[in-house]
Amino acid sequence: MSASSTLLPPLPERMRPHTLDQYVGQRHLVGEGCVLRKMIESGNLSSFILWGPPGVGKTTLAHIIAQTLERDFFTLSAVTAGVKDVREVFEKARGSSLFNQKGAPILFIDEIHRFNKAQQDALLGAVENGTIVLIGATTENPSFEVITPLLSRCQVFVLKSLEKADLQQLLHRALKEDVLLKEKVIELREEEALLRYSGGDARKLLNVLELVVDAQAGKSPILLDNATVTGSIQENMAIYDKDGEMHYDIISAFIKSIRGSDPNAAIYYLARMIDGGEDPLFIARRLCISAAEDIGLANPNALLLANACFDIVSKIGMPEGRIPLAEATVYLASSPKSNASYLAIDKALEVVRETGNQPVPLPIRNAPTKLMEELGYHDGYKYAPDYPGHFVDMEFLPDSLRGTVFYEPAPNKHENVLRAYLEACWPKYYKK
Repeated sequence: MSASSTLLPPLPERMRPHTLDQYVGQRHLVGEGCVLRKMIESGNLSSFILWGPPGVGKTTLAHIIAQTLERDFFTLSAVTAGVKDVREVFEKARGSSLFNQKGAPILFIDEIHRFNKAQQDALLGAVENGTIVLIGATTENPSFEVITPLLSRCQVFVLKSLEKADLQQLLHRALKEDVLLKEKVIELREEEALLRYSGGDARKLLNVLELVVDAQAGKSPILLDNATVTGSIQENMAIYDKDGEMHYDIISAFIKSIRGSDPNAAIYYLARMIDGGEDPLFIARRLCISAAEDIGLANPNALLLANACFDIVSKIGMPEGRIPLAEATVYLASSPKSNASYLAIDKALEVVRETGNQPVPLPIRNAPTKLMEELGYHDGYKYAPDYPGHFVDMEFLPDSLRGTVFYEPAPNKHENVLRAYLEACWPKYYKK
């Protein structure tokens, strides 16, 4: 980075638009007469979620809306914020509403899909009563990641990767208007590599442009062609990915390849991470999560092997650690998949939050004192190993939840065995 550029924000920040007319892309939403532009121009803003890949302008659009409507603007990152932070924003929003007659304050939550159910639940009241207008941003399908009550109160707007013409417009505008670049002699011979490395992401495009220009500091003219761009990126991969987006892209592709049972793609993305200097223990941790979340009881050995991989890699390090990482990756990708246990615990947690602390049936309560015995604690408990087949038909759930089925075995070889056993034990709950 040149000395002069270190005194200023990075190029993507310097080129961030402040009005809808400066905003590039998403014409289906903000073009003349389109749905989001009409909402903004009317001033009748309702809560919505922006769903799209990184670098397509979700955060920028939220800022532009707040500035255009002159609304107070609060922002949270779902990566770091908790319920306490959300409630503090609500208190500030209530105070600001007393002085700002332009409308309810806007709360922008980046990566809203990372909020858990309790955090999303905390938003419902304030969204419903108009304390705040919620703008959420997510790279994940909100139908799967946002709770239904919150999703029903928000419109979902889909943002698309920027098209070639959009990227070219951004590129030429930066060369012409940026406070630093316009003072340099820059010869743009070829655009293909710049556009390719951007991947439809405006932020990456501008990061690449700044990287290539800074790599030629002191030269005049500064040359922009495919060979120069490619060479600069290969020499400065960490700087190219300064926002860590490639890190998340590659690990996402790695996990989804395992989940999709494609060992060839999984091993390829593993190689990409190893070659890029990714922390091997980070990879090993992700393998453990994948084994539990995506494979589960379809192959219980997967979690044991993933855990053994983590242990071995932590002991032997790299480069030898690449071998157990590869073995675990291929094994997990080649294993049958089941998220039945994952769904079971999430369903149980939801019921617990909805119903509170239901009383434990007396027969299975602990009875360490004589008073508890007199009150009936433990009375009527049947010790399963004393019965044929080491099973006894006895209710264990609280009375109000009797008959609730949380775990539904998935159709795979191992869980078919579990289903057969559960059908034999609990025919009233698990029907053939």
